[in-house]
Amino acid sequence: MAERVALESEIIRKCLSRSELQCSFLEYRGYKVVYRRYASLFFIVGTRPDAGAGPGAENNENELGMLEFIHMLVETMDKWAGSICELDIMYQLEQVHFLLDEMVMNGYIVETNKSNILKPIDLMERESRKDEGMFR
Repeated sequence: MAERVALESEIIRKCLSRSELQCSFLEYRGYKVVYRRYASLFFIVGTRPDAGAGPGAENNENELGMLEFIHMLVETMDKWAGSICELDIMYQLEQVHFLLDEMVMNGYIVETNKSNILKPIDLMERESRKDEGMFR
């Protein structure tokens, strides 16, 4: 776990230190890292070769596909919360995780339709409002 935290910190420092003129793709310790900055938010996605591929295996993930996934995630979060900001993510982290779970399963992107992604979240929010109204 400590190694993972250290790796994440190193990748974050690398992304933050790069200028806006540099490419949003980088390779670091065998990971392909794609990041995108939206206002003050950085979204970072990293992939590595399949574990079963053996040592020295090539990472065949599509960088443009990962960049498009980041863009779709931000657009979906904008549709859900208005203009997304750090506070929306901090105070509604459970919903953000649920939104990601609707989009990704076992490391694979399974849904990109914003309406399909947001439908279960809207249902949960509607039900929670019903419960609050019942006890007033």
